[in-house]
Amino acid sequence: MTSAGRRATGRILLGIDIGGTGIKGARVDTRRGEVVGDHYRVLTPRPATPEAVVDSVERVVDHFRTAGPIGVTFPGIVRHGVVGSTAHVDSSWIGRNPAEILERRLGRSVVVLNDADAAGLAEVTFGAGLGRRGVVVMVLFGTGIGSALFLDGRLVPNTELGHIIVAGKDGERLAAASVKTRQKLTWKKWSKRVNAYLARLESLVSPDSIIIGGGVSKDHEEFIPLLRSSAEIVPAALLNEAGIVGAAVAARAAIPRASRRPRRP
Repeated sequence: MTSAGRRATGRILLGIDIGGTGIKGARVDTRRGEVVGDHYRVLTPRPATPEAVVDSVERVVDHFRTAGPIGVTFPGIVRHGVVGSTAHVDSSWIGRNPAEILERRLGRSVVVLNDADAAGLAEVTFGAGLGRRGVVVMVLFGTGIGSALFLDGRLVPNTELGHIIVAGKDGERLAAASVKTRQKLTWKKWSKRVNAYLARLESLVSPDSIIIGGGVSKDHEEFIPLLRSSAEIVPAALLNEAGIVGAAVAARAAIPRASRRPRRP
């Protein structure tokens, strides 16, 4: 194994985030939770069928020329490796195993997990959720609303708490960041909707802490002071890098422990 390969296996791994508009990747230092170097991004194909998405992921992988396993986020439920729902990609993914498909194409180990779960994993391991005990919920406000649920630092995968019903509406149709943009809501008006969503969320899972993530979290000073909950509300620390970092961390967790430390030449 080359020195680059040893570094990849032990520490630096590739994380890829499949989104509704773009597929982006970066090398991640999985011990520090930091992106190393630049991102590389391609547009998400339309339609985002398995074949088309795999082609795009391969372009991202080829750009970096890394060794070792790869972590990939997926915008939908991934239960025991199989896609159970889709958001912003083609429904032909349902029932397919994206890790197996990618491994056949790329010839290397691939770990795939829900995109919100990956972001939450990064925050709990390195960011705003580090050291927090009890029930921690990360809520990501973007095109929709994603969620990641943790109990004493352990992930409860594939929650879809963005779709809880709030005042007769799907929560994300009421309070997603895209709704704020589309309806040109002020921070104050949008925050009222978010508070209604959080009140319903709290009635269902009684969180001790709520981490606010997604693209809107970069403007957290504008709206988090307006939010109300009996849980502590904190902004995400890793912002838009959380998905990539979490994917790489998940890939490292899948490496047998004895193989993680690079061997001396």
